[in-house]
Amino acid sequence: MTRTFALSLLAWLPLAMAIAADRPEGRPFATRSVAYARHGMVAAAHPLAVQIGIDVLKRGGSAVDAAIAVNAALGFLEPVSCGIGGDLFALVWDAKSGRLYGLNASGRAPAALRASDVPAGPDGTIPLHSPYAWTVPGAVDGWFELHGRFGRLPMREILAPAILAALEGEPVPQTIAAAWERGGRAFRDKPGFAAVFLPAGRPPAEGELFRNPALARAYEAIAAGGRAAFYEGPIAEAILDLSRRSGGFFAREDLASHRSEWVDPISTTYRGVTVWELPPNGQGLAALQMLNILETLDLRAMGRESVRFWHAMVEAKKLAFEDRARWYADPSFVRVPIRELLSKDYARARASLLNPSRAASRVDAGNPALSEGETTYLATADSEGNMVSLIQSNYTGFGSGYTVEEWGFGLQNRGALFDLREGAPNALEPGKRPFHTIIPAFATREGKPWLAFGVMGGDMQPQGHAQILVNLIDFGMNLQEAGDAPRFYHTGSSEPTGTRMTTGGTLHLESGVPPELRRELARLGHRIVEISPAAFGGYQAIARDPATGVYAGATESRKDGMAAGY
Repeated sequence: MTRTFALSLLAWLPLAMAIAADRPEGRPFATRSVAYARHGMVAAAHPLAVQIGIDVLKRGGSAVDAAIAVNAALGFLEPVSCGIGGDLFALVWDAKSGRLYGLNASGRAPAALRASDVPAGPDGTIPLHSPYAWTVPGAVDGWFELHGRFGRLPMREILAPAILAALEGEPVPQTIAAAWERGGRAFRDKPGFAAVFLPAGRPPAEGELFRNPALARAYEAIAAGGRAAFYEGPIAEAILDLSRRSGGFFAREDLASHRSEWVDPISTTYRGVTVWELPPNGQGLAALQMLNILETLDLRAMGRESVRFWHAMVEAKKLAFEDRARWYADPSFVRVPIRELLSKDYARARASLLNPSRAASRVDAGNPALSEGETTYLATADSEGNMVSLIQSNYTGFGSGYTVEEWGFGLQNRGALFDLREGAPNALEPGKRPFHTIIPAFATREGKPWLAFGVMGGDMQPQGHAQILVNLIDFGMNLQEAGDAPRFYHTGSSEPTGTRMTTGGTLHLESGVPPELRRELARLGHRIVEISPAAFGGYQAIARDPATGVYAGATESRKDGMAAGY
């Protein structure tokens, strides 16, 4: 534990004790109350971004307008997690049609890049912070696809608050400052990084102002010239120039031809609630598979404080992640057996493999009958009942670290998640989208919108989705309690990059998990290792009461953000 984090915990202790003392008897602990509002709600990882979103809603903007404004603001305020050099996924509940829409705004590998071009790392994967890991940034095209279908205000008005903030500067909050310091150490020598993200030669400290006038110019160009300014105009030229100078493989056509894809969300039911995710190339299917396995167990009877509960959750994750490693890939290139993997019969067969008295060291993927990550998540809702669940990311912190200096943003490294083995479902191929970790989620009850939510953090995300829903549905927690409850994070499962789990992986537990539970889990064979508190994700959520239309908002106590409405 770092001294800064320890001091922050001490600073919170008196307030946390006071909150706990004031809670109704028997209620789970929460760091704050749920936020409620009638007309609109925003939940995101930075307070100023939330305020910007609310202002857009008050000016008559839709939930999508607010989501774009918040995302643009976070690209400046939280560059350690997101930006226009990254990808985007979204689920949009449209109140008028009573339908949930899905958008996959992830980018593809350059047409010139072949697996044989890549010098593999020691574990056989693509070097994480290299031009070999570049894929076309999809976020800006995603903004315009969302806006074209569901937007109301002009894009210039939507981006104006982020432009002003980037020009004038804003103070950096604690959690973002800590991540920035880590990124500064890792990327200071990457082209363009120091010029944009290390003013005065170092990362901005907590409370220190940061400005990014180059990013403000990029947003101005996008507001004026639309998506073409990014993919065909001056910003594209700067990306291509950086690629040429750095040994990258981007060509003009890679950027100009990029388009997002509207997709049908996939779903399963969990104890009467319909849970929605986006289909592969993302990993939302893993959350649904976990829930299907867990539905075969009586988690409530086990009790959340029992070793049986925690053991079952972790083992269900291992089973789902083996299928994730074997089957998940770009469906434009391979057939992903989604329907078969989501079968309740298949889930029961997989659940039968759970050993209640021993942690599995190795798990095989199922055989359905065939016929480091940093991310920002946000949710918005407007007065008409429209709701957005949106996630956007550079992948690992500042992405690849390579920065388009003239325009103030870094390039993602999503391509590092390709598999270099020829013939594998997720194998690197020209124009293919890599396996993706960022996943927005949504839940409905009896066909009506209930919950837009997400949990940031690489392969923590499906694990986090399942834990949040179990807290809400099985244990009756409210929206804030469900996010504040201690989590587990299991690492070391087999991956779509080709690595395999052979020793059971590693189990990380938050500090709120009692010592006796840790000892019992260790006795079952779980290898428990401490990890940074930042690894357990970043939850944001908005729920809607179908009877009154009132929104509830919750935010992640592990992040700097907030939930607020009007």
